Amino acid sequence: MLCEIITIGDEILIGQIVDTNSAWMAQQLNELGIRVKQITSISDDKQHIIDALNEAQKRADIILITGGLGPTKDDITKHTLAEYFNAKLVLNEEALANVERIFARFHRPVTEVNRKQAEVPDNCSIIQNPQGTAPGMHFQENGKHIFSMPGVPFEMKAIMESSVLPYIKSNFIGHTLIHENILTVGIGESFLATEIEDIENALPSHIKLAYLPKLGQVRMRLTANYDGAYDPNEILNYKKQISERVHKNVVAEEDISFEEAILNILIKNNKKLSTAESCTGGYISHLFTSIPGSSRAFEGGAVSYSYDLKKSMLGVTQSTLDTCGAVSQETVEEMAKGAVEHFKTDYAIACSGIAGPDGGTEDKPVGTVWIAVATPNHVVSKKFQFGNLRMQNIERTAVQALYMLFRLIREE
Repeated sequence: MLCEIITIGDEILIGQIVDTNSAWMAQQLNELGIRVKQITSISDDKQHIIDALNEAQKRADIILITGGLGPTKDDITKHTLAEYFNAKLVLNEEALANVERIFARFHRPVTEVNRKQAEVPDNCSIIQNPQGTAPGMHFQENGKHIFSMPGVPFEMKAIMESSVLPYIKSNFIGHTLIHENILTVGIGESFLATEIEDIENALPSHIKLAYLPKLGQVRMRLTANYDGAYDPNEILNYKKQISERVHKNVVAEEDISFEEAILNILIKNNKKLSTAESCTGGYISHLFTSIPGSSRAFEGGAVSYSYDLKKSMLGVTQSTLDTCGAVSQETVEEMAKGAVEHFKTDYAIACSGIAGPDGGTEDKPVGTVWIAVATPNHVVSKKFQFGNLRMQNIERTAVQALYMLFRLIREE
């Protein structure tokens, strides 16, 4: 059973917003064993919508459309679908009652424009929108199922969860898709592939291995596609072989981030972590605090750009700053040790560098970064020379800092 996703909106194509709808829908469909054949983003143009629908129906059994159902003139999806399916727009009383209920909740009158939200093609089944005024629509043609939903993410999710996904689950039999993940750090994609080449070559045709590289990390995803009975241990055996082969670089064997893997280790061992950031401006702390429950291990930290804050918050000495400068081994080690001491944690990460695009010197060019990780009795530091792109330097610093912390934890 194949599905195609079509997202409609000029705002996606010009980069004004990021299409998060497709990723979310694909995840939900994957859990039902429904394969997504293609994801397409198109403009608010009638002919583009018609062309996309014609092509999608050649490839897929289920087509999910988001966007273009608002009340303004630039929202043309509903009118285009009515023309496409040779239908006329009619007022749907059930949809109108939902519009009136929402406006009554905010003590506002229903205008004629709002009433038009309740007009739908007469040959579709409406799908009530628990979070908005634009109903979803379900069309059936030649054995194909086309669902049209608003592009607003929380409205789309409400319709998917309340109606579309249950319908798909009840009416379509998907394949059994099993995913297993291995997250590695400190080894490049090509080196990793060389290390496990023989295992990958031995995989049966129904199990695929994908390499998903990220700055400083490579996630390997094994996917087994079964049509009928299967042995659940089959994919686990291959996962075990790969993990054992590259065990020194494995940080997690589930679909989680590097920072979450570290937090899990800290929580399990009842340890606390703090940070002392300069060039990353709190980005490392942000990574940790984005994870629910991070307060069980992450105490907090300092963002100390200035000399004064490095001294007052972290105990870096004036003589070190005068002699070695802010971007130095001595300073970053004092920052890390100061974080452990002042914030009373078991571990600390510290970094100081020149993120760019300016501020570099001949002996410390843009991209120069010192990172230190510490415990109450030990500190490890390392110098890195990244590039001249500011955000990339910040991200690379964070990954390397996490990797250094991970190694320090593992070695203890």
